[in-house]
Amino acid sequence: MKLLLVEDEVKAVEALRKGLMENHFKVDIAYDGESGLALANSHSYDLIISDVIVPKLNGFEMVRKIRQNANTTPILLLTALLGTDNTVEGLDCGADDYLTKPFEFKELIARIKALTRRSQVAKKTPTNLRFADVAMDMDTKSVTRGGQKVELTPKEFALLNYFIVNQGRVVSKVEIAEKVWDIDFDISTNVVEVYINYLRNKIDKPFSQKLIHTMFGVGYILKEETQS
Repeated sequence: MKLLLVEDEVKAVEALRKGLMENHFKVDIAYDGESGLALANSHSYDLIISDVIVPKLNGFEMVRKIRQNANTTPILLLTALLGTDNTVEGLDCGADDYLTKPFEFKELIARIKALTRRSQVAKKTPTNLRFADVAMDMDTKSVTRGGQKVELTPKEFALLNYFIVNQGRVVSKVEIAEKVWDIDFDISTNVVEVYINYLRNKIDKPFSQKLIHTMFGVGYILKEETQS
């Protein structure tokens, strides 16, 4: 597999490159966001790993520009920034996952394997999904409900996709964290709840029929309301 690493700290670059190569990955290096963007747009990678704080173009902005070019390569952000707001910003910009510094190298390898595995599965997913009056086009990353276009961020899209694939089944917050974000669920974070609310505001709130339901103490379920 071929990876792109965007990192400006020389010692970190050398340590990460050495470890990744020992795990049989080919690695290209960019020391700033502009160079990372140029490489991402001109080469094919299995995964992009980027620190958030890099010169010229920070990780968030670099990821946004990569996604604007319809590049769907999985992206893992490395960040020393803690808190829900920073996590949400990183995921909203189009990143697939984040890893908080400092981290164990074996955890980085686990994230890489999970993201690349999920990317391969996604390529086999049907291009069009439907539930009730919701339609998802996996190729164009577009969503409509009742014929009306619904604008979703990449993570909102991924969350809705998971709900539709698992329609009629209760999914827990732990499962959502692990399957949608490929992260271990942390009870101290409310990222899952934040995104459920984001999705409800766009998919449910403007419409009379609610589809995303809370099963208190258990999780969430996508189902049509029964008419009394």
